[in-house]
Amino acid sequence: MSTQLVEGKVVIVTGGGGGIGRAIALEMARQGARVVINDIGAGLDGAGGSATPAEETQELIRELGGEAVISTDSVSEWESAQRIVACALDSFGRIDVVVNNAGILRDTIFHKMSPEDWLSVINVHLNGSFFVSRAAAEHFRQQQSGAYVHMTSTSGLIGNFGQANYSAAKLGIVALSKSIALDMQRYGVRSNCIAPFAWSRMTSSIPAETPEQKARVAKLQQMTPDKNAPLAVYLASEAAEHVTGQVFAARHNELFLFSQTRPVRSVHSAEGWTPQDIAEHGMPALKASFIGLDRSPDVFSWDPI
Repeated sequence: MSTQLVEGKVVIVTGGGGGIGRAIALEMARQGARVVINDIGAGLDGAGGSATPAEETQELIRELGGEAVISTDSVSEWESAQRIVACALDSFGRIDVVVNNAGILRDTIFHKMSPEDWLSVINVHLNGSFFVSRAAAEHFRQQQSGAYVHMTSTSGLIGNFGQANYSAAKLGIVALSKSIALDMQRYGVRSNCIAPFAWSRMTSSIPAETPEQKARVAKLQQMTPDKNAPLAVYLASEAAEHVTGQVFAARHNELFLFSQTRPVRSVHSAEGWTPQDIAEHGMPALKASFIGLDRSPDVFSWDPI
Protein backbone atom coordinates (compact mmCIF):
# COMPACT_ATOMS: atom_id res chain seq x y z
CA MET A 1 0.00 0.00 0.00
CA SER A 2 1.29 3.47 -0.90
CA THR A 3 2.30 5.70 1.97
CA GLN A 4 0.03 8.27 0.33
CA LEU A 5 -3.45 6.78 0.48
CA VAL A 6 -4.95 8.66 -2.47
CA GLU A 7 -1.86 9.05 -4.63
CA GLY A 8 -2.81 9.77 -8.26
CA LYS A 9 -6.51 10.15 -7.57
CA VAL A 10 -8.56 13.14 -8.71
CA VAL A 11 -10.86 14.44 -5.99
CA ILE A 12 -13.68 16.99 -6.09
CA VAL A 13 -14.30 18.73 -2.76
CA THR A 14 -17.41 20.91 -2.81
CA GLY A 15 -17.37 23.78 -0.36
CA GLY A 16 -13.58 23.46 -0.40
CA GLY A 17 -12.86 27.13 0.19
CA GLY A 18 -12.88 27.00 3.97
CA GLY A 19 -13.60 25.08 7.15
CA ILE A 20 -14.02 21.33 6.87
CA GLY A 21 -13.90 21.43 3.07
CA ARG A 22 -10.55 23.21 3.05
CA ALA A 23 -9.16 20.79 5.63
CA ILE A 24 -10.26 17.82 3.52
CA ALA A 25 -8.86 19.34 0.31
CA LEU A 26 -5.50 19.95 1.98
CA GLU A 27 -5.28 16.44 3.42
CA MET A 28 -6.25 14.94 0.06
CA ALA A 29 -3.37 16.88 -1.50
CA ARG A 30 -0.95 15.79 1.24
CA GLN A 31 -1.95 12.22 0.51
CA GLY A 32 -1.17 12.54 -3.20
CA ALA A 33 -4.47 13.56 -4.79
CA ARG A 34 -5.08 16.24 -7.39
CA VAL A 35 -7.95 18.38 -6.17
CA VAL A 36 -10.84 20.30 -7.68
CA ILE A 37 -11.74 22.98 -5.13
CA ASN A 38 -15.38 23.78 -5.72
CA ASP A 39 -16.60 26.86 -3.87
CA ILE A 40 -18.87 29.74 -4.90
CA GLY A 41 -17.42 31.89 -2.12
CA ALA A 42 -20.75 32.43 -0.37
CA GLY A 43 -21.32 33.14 3.29
CA LEU A 44 -22.89 30.73 5.73
CA ASP A 45 -26.36 31.88 4.60
CA GLY A 46 -25.52 31.34 0.93
CA ALA A 47 -25.27 35.05 0.14
CA GLY A 48 -22.42 36.70 -1.72
CA GLY A 49 -19.87 35.12 -4.01
CA SER A 50 -16.11 35.34 -4.28
CA ALA A 51 -13.34 33.08 -5.55
CA THR A 52 -11.03 34.25 -2.77
CA PRO A 53 -11.65 31.34 -0.33
CA ALA A 54 -11.01 28.78 -3.07
CA GLU A 55 -7.91 30.70 -4.19
CA GLU A 56 -6.57 30.60 -0.64
CA THR A 57 -7.09 26.83 -0.50
CA GLN A 58 -5.42 26.45 -3.89
CA GLU A 59 -2.39 28.42 -2.73
CA LEU A 60 -2.08 26.29 0.41
CA ILE A 61 -2.16 23.14 -1.73
CA ARG A 62 0.49 24.53 -4.04
CA GLU A 63 2.67 25.32 -1.04
CA LEU A 64 2.44 21.63 -0.20
CA GLY A 65 3.65 20.82 -3.71
CA GLY A 66 0.21 19.62 -4.79
CA GLU A 67 -2.01 20.33 -7.77
CA ALA A 68 -5.40 22.01 -7.53
CA VAL A 69 -7.86 23.83 -9.76
CA ILE A 70 -10.88 25.93 -8.87
CA SER A 71 -14.53 25.54 -9.80
CA THR A 72 -16.94 28.30 -8.80
CA ASP A 73 -20.07 26.56 -10.12
CA SER A 74 -22.99 26.00 -7.77
CA VAL A 75 -23.84 22.46 -6.67
CA SER A 76 -27.54 23.37 -6.47
CA GLU A 77 -28.30 23.19 -10.21
CA TRP A 78 -28.04 20.23 -12.57
CA GLU A 79 -26.13 22.02 -15.33
CA SER A 80 -23.59 23.66 -13.04
CA ALA A 81 -22.98 20.37 -11.21
CA GLN A 82 -22.15 18.86 -14.60
CA ARG A 83 -19.58 21.62 -15.07
CA ILE A 84 -17.94 20.79 -11.73
CA VAL A 85 -17.25 17.25 -12.89
CA ALA A 86 -16.23 18.51 -16.34
CA CYS A 87 -13.65 20.73 -14.60
CA ALA A 88 -12.02 17.63 -13.13
CA LEU A 89 -12.03 15.83 -16.49
CA ASP A 90 -10.74 18.84 -18.42
CA SER A 91 -8.01 19.59 -15.87
CA PHE A 92 -6.83 16.13 -14.88
CA GLY A 93 -8.41 13.67 -17.33
CA ARG A 94 -10.42 11.67 -14.80
CA ILE A 95 -12.49 11.73 -11.61
CA ASP A 96 -12.08 9.26 -8.73
CA VAL A 97 -13.67 10.79 -5.64
CA VAL A 98 -16.52 13.18 -4.87
CA VAL A 99 -16.68 14.80 -1.43
CA ASN A 100 -20.11 16.41 -1.01
CA ASN A 101 -19.37 19.04 1.61
CA ALA A 102 -20.95 22.28 0.33
CA GLY A 103 -23.61 23.69 2.61
CA ILE A 104 -25.48 26.70 3.92
CA LEU A 105 -27.61 27.39 6.99
CA ARG A 106 -30.96 29.14 7.26
CA ASP A 107 -31.88 28.28 10.85
CA THR A 108 -35.43 29.20 11.83
CA ILE A 109 -37.93 27.63 14.22
CA PHE A 110 -40.24 25.40 12.18
CA HIS A 111 -43.46 27.39 12.46
CA LYS A 112 -41.66 30.50 11.18
CA MET A 113 -39.64 28.85 8.41
CA SER A 114 -40.32 30.33 4.98
CA PRO A 115 -40.48 28.31 1.76
CA GLU A 116 -37.34 30.16 0.65
CA ASP A 117 -35.45 29.07 3.79
CA TRP A 118 -36.56 25.49 3.21
CA LEU A 119 -35.79 25.33 -0.51
CA SER A 120 -32.43 27.07 -0.37
CA VAL A 121 -31.04 24.61 2.18
CA ILE A 122 -32.55 21.55 0.48
CA ASN A 123 -31.19 22.72 -2.88
CA VAL A 124 -27.60 23.07 -1.69
CA HIS A 125 -27.33 20.09 0.67
CA LEU A 126 -29.62 17.39 -0.69
CA ASN A 127 -30.11 18.33 -4.33
CA GLY A 128 -26.48 19.42 -4.58
CA SER A 129 -25.27 16.07 -3.25
CA PHE A 130 -27.44 14.27 -5.81
CA PHE A 131 -26.49 16.52 -8.73
CA VAL A 132 -22.71 16.29 -8.24
CA SER A 133 -22.84 12.58 -7.41
CA ARG A 134 -24.99 11.88 -10.46
CA ALA A 135 -22.68 13.91 -12.70
CA ALA A 136 -19.77 11.68 -11.67
CA ALA A 137 -21.71 8.41 -11.69
CA GLU A 138 -21.36 7.51 -15.36
CA HIS A 139 -17.61 8.06 -15.24
CA PHE A 140 -17.36 5.89 -12.12
CA ARG A 141 -19.44 3.19 -13.81
CA GLN A 142 -17.30 3.15 -16.94
CA GLN A 143 -14.02 2.96 -15.05
CA GLN A 144 -15.44 0.42 -12.55
CA SER A 145 -14.28 2.43 -9.55
CA GLY A 146 -15.06 5.53 -7.54
CA ALA A 147 -15.87 6.76 -4.05
CA TYR A 148 -18.39 9.19 -2.61
CA VAL A 149 -17.97 10.85 0.78
CA HIS A 150 -21.06 12.77 1.86
CA MET A 151 -21.40 15.09 4.84
CA THR A 152 -24.41 14.36 7.01
CA SER A 153 -25.01 15.81 10.49
CA THR A 154 -26.17 14.74 13.92
CA SER A 155 -28.84 17.42 13.44
CA GLY A 156 -30.42 14.96 11.01
CA LEU A 157 -29.32 11.70 12.62
CA ILE A 158 -30.47 12.75 16.10
CA GLY A 159 -32.20 16.14 15.96
CA ASN A 160 -31.80 19.81 16.81
CA PHE A 161 -33.86 22.94 17.34
CA GLY A 162 -34.60 25.37 14.51
CA GLN A 163 -33.10 23.23 11.75
CA ALA A 164 -35.99 21.43 10.04
CA ASN A 165 -34.56 22.29 6.61
CA TYR A 166 -30.97 21.34 7.47
CA SER A 167 -31.96 18.22 9.43
CA ALA A 168 -34.23 16.94 6.65
CA ALA A 169 -31.53 17.50 4.04
CA LYS A 170 -28.83 15.84 6.11
CA LEU A 171 -30.90 12.76 6.88
CA GLY A 172 -31.90 12.62 3.22
CA ILE A 173 -28.22 12.51 2.32
CA VAL A 174 -27.87 9.32 4.40
CA ALA A 175 -30.61 7.66 2.35
CA LEU A 176 -29.05 8.96 -0.87
CA SER A 177 -25.68 7.53 0.12
CA LYS A 178 -27.16 4.15 0.96
CA SER A 179 -29.01 4.06 -2.37
CA ILE A 180 -25.82 4.90 -4.26
CA ALA A 181 -23.98 2.18 -2.34
CA LEU A 182 -26.66 -0.38 -3.26
CA ASP A 183 -27.05 0.66 -6.90
CA MET A 184 -23.38 1.06 -7.74
CA GLN A 185 -21.72 -1.70 -5.73
CA ARG A 186 -21.65 -3.87 -8.86
CA TYR A 187 -19.38 -1.27 -10.50
CA GLY A 188 -16.89 -1.14 -7.64
CA VAL A 189 -18.25 2.23 -6.45
CA ARG A 190 -18.52 3.01 -2.73
CA SER A 191 -20.58 5.60 -0.85
CA ASN A 192 -20.31 6.60 2.82
CA CYS A 193 -21.29 9.47 5.12
CA ILE A 194 -19.45 11.47 7.75
CA ALA A 195 -21.16 13.46 10.49
CA PRO A 196 -18.45 16.01 11.26
CA PHE A 197 -17.86 17.84 14.53
CA ALA A 198 -15.89 21.07 14.31
CA TRP A 199 -15.59 24.42 16.06
CA SER A 200 -16.74 27.00 13.52
CA ARG A 201 -18.91 30.03 12.97
CA MET A 202 -21.90 27.80 13.68
CA THR A 203 -20.75 27.00 17.23
CA SER A 204 -18.91 30.19 18.13
CA SER A 205 -22.02 31.66 19.79
CA ILE A 206 -21.83 29.22 22.72
CA PRO A 207 -21.56 31.30 25.96
CA ALA A 208 -18.11 31.60 27.51
CA GLU A 209 -18.62 33.83 30.54
CA THR A 210 -18.13 31.70 33.67
CA PRO A 211 -14.91 29.73 34.32
CA GLU A 212 -16.84 26.50 33.69
CA GLN A 213 -18.20 27.76 30.38
CA LYS A 214 -14.78 28.98 29.30
CA ALA A 215 -13.25 25.59 30.09
CA ARG A 216 -15.95 23.81 28.08
CA VAL A 217 -15.53 26.13 25.10
CA ALA A 218 -11.76 25.61 25.23
CA LYS A 219 -12.36 21.87 24.87
CA LEU A 220 -14.85 22.38 22.07
CA GLN A 221 -12.33 24.53 20.22
CA GLN A 222 -10.05 21.50 20.04
CA MET A 223 -12.49 20.04 17.50
CA THR A 224 -10.81 21.83 14.62
CA PRO A 225 -12.01 21.19 11.05
CA ASP A 226 -8.89 19.17 10.24
CA LYS A 227 -9.98 16.46 12.70
CA ASN A 228 -12.47 15.29 10.06
CA ALA A 229 -10.03 15.15 7.16
CA PRO A 230 -8.22 11.84 7.89
CA LEU A 231 -11.53 9.94 7.89
CA ALA A 232 -12.55 11.51 4.58
CA VAL A 233 -9.21 10.60 3.00
CA TYR A 234 -9.42 7.04 4.30
CA LEU A 235 -12.94 6.58 2.90
CA ALA A 236 -11.73 7.91 -0.46
CA SER A 237 -8.84 5.46 -0.59
CA GLU A 238 -8.42 1.84 -1.66
CA ALA A 239 -7.74 1.02 1.99
CA ALA A 240 -11.53 1.34 2.42
CA GLU A 241 -12.38 -0.86 -0.57
CA HIS A 242 -14.84 -2.94 1.46
CA VAL A 243 -16.41 -0.02 3.35
CA THR A 244 -19.66 1.22 1.84
CA GLY A 245 -23.14 2.27 2.93
CA GLN A 246 -21.92 3.33 6.38
CA VAL A 247 -22.33 6.45 8.53
CA PHE A 248 -19.35 7.62 10.57
CA ALA A 249 -18.52 10.58 12.76
CA ALA A 250 -15.26 12.25 13.75
CA ARG A 251 -15.28 14.13 17.07
CA HIS A 252 -11.86 15.45 18.12
CA ASN A 253 -9.91 12.20 18.69
CA GLU A 254 -12.98 9.94 18.63
CA LEU A 255 -14.39 7.98 15.68
CA PHE A 256 -17.97 6.70 15.68
CA LEU A 257 -19.99 4.27 13.59
CA PHE A 258 -23.71 5.11 13.65
CA SER A 259 -26.55 2.64 13.73
CA GLN A 260 -29.12 2.80 10.95
CA THR A 261 -32.89 2.56 11.23
CA ARG A 262 -34.14 -0.95 11.96
CA PRO A 263 -37.26 -2.30 13.76
CA VAL A 264 -36.75 -2.27 17.53
CA ARG A 265 -39.97 -3.89 18.79
CA SER A 266 -43.11 -5.54 17.38
CA VAL A 267 -46.50 -6.61 18.63
CA HIS A 268 -48.91 -9.05 16.95
CA SER A 269 -52.66 -9.58 16.99
CA ALA A 270 -54.10 -12.67 15.31
CA GLU A 271 -57.37 -10.85 14.60
CA GLY A 272 -55.74 -7.70 13.28
CA TRP A 273 -55.94 -4.28 14.87
CA THR A 274 -58.71 -1.78 15.46
CA PRO A 275 -57.85 1.76 16.54
CA GLN A 276 -59.21 0.87 19.99
CA ASP A 277 -56.99 -2.24 20.21
CA ILE A 278 -53.97 -0.18 19.28
CA ALA A 279 -54.79 2.32 22.01
CA GLU A 280 -55.43 -0.34 24.66
CA HIS A 281 -52.85 -2.99 23.81
CA GLY A 282 -50.61 -2.23 20.83
CA MET A 283 -49.19 1.14 21.76
CA PRO A 284 -48.64 0.36 25.47
CA ALA A 285 -46.58 -2.67 24.39
CA LEU A 286 -44.46 -0.55 22.03
CA LYS A 287 -44.12 2.46 24.32
CA ALA A 288 -41.19 1.05 26.29
CA SER A 289 -39.07 1.30 23.14
CA PHE A 290 -40.05 4.82 22.10
CA ILE A 291 -37.18 7.11 21.07
CA GLY A 292 -37.05 10.32 23.07
CA LEU A 293 -37.00 13.85 21.69
CA ASP A 294 -33.24 14.06 22.05
CA ARG A 295 -31.06 16.68 20.45
CA SER A 296 -27.49 16.15 19.36
CA PRO A 297 -26.06 17.75 22.57
CA ASP A 298 -28.18 15.38 24.68
CA VAL A 299 -26.65 12.32 23.03
CA PHE A 300 -23.10 13.69 22.74
CA SER A 301 -23.20 15.04 26.28
CA TRP A 302 -19.55 14.55 27.24
CA ASP A 303 -16.66 16.81 26.39
CA PRO A 304 -14.59 15.85 23.33
CA ILE A 305 -11.68 13.60 24.23
